Amino acid sequence: MTIEECYRVLGLKVGATLEEVKTSYRILARQYHPDVNPGDGRSHDRFIQLNQAYHHLLEVAKPAAQVGQPSTPTTPPTTAPQTTVKTRVSRKEAEFRNNPRLTDLEQLLKQRGYLQLQGFLKAQRFPRAVALVDALAQRLPQDPEVRQWQAIAYQRWGRHAIATGDLDKARIYLKKALRIDPHNRSLWMEVERDFRRLEQIF
Repeated sequence: MTIEECYRVLGLKVGATLEEVKTSYRILARQYHPDVNPGDGRSHDRFIQLNQAYHHLLEVAKPAAQVGQPSTPTTPPTTAPQTTVKTRVSRKEAEFRNNPRLTDLEQLLKQRGYLQLQGFLKAQRFPRAVALVDALAQRLPQDPEVRQWQAIAYQRWGRHAIATGDLDKARIYLKKALRIDPHNRSLWMEVERDFRRLEQIF
């Protein structure tokens, strides 16, 4: 069951807070509990589905709790510690930071996306990496780190395209990287190096 399906089973939109997940589960679990609906196979199946969805979301929430995410994102503490996880991505590093403007579940979505992105980049699965960050950017359009990850994914795919001799594709993705994060000086330096490599090939 995907995270999106879990939300749907619980009657919630993606991005609902953890408290909303718990509240919805308690209400629906009481409604479909086998003791309340004896002999009703549909209610029994629905109850099982609710439990699976709820516990899956709780399981997903565990890593977030371990990195110190706030439990009530609508009222974050004024001195909330910023947890940063860094993984090497060429010379430009992608970073994960808690964003107090996001709900708990949006933070979870972002964190899981970050970890998946690092795996895709490490395995050089660049189309998957780009598809992932594009989807994250649609879900979290105001998050600056996600926009940065997008640019890094495009830049890495462009660099890979140079190495494999697909120079037209390299130009396309390097230019996209600059359009997505135009004020990132570190990224500009990386892309300039890549364009110099392109010129040397010619």
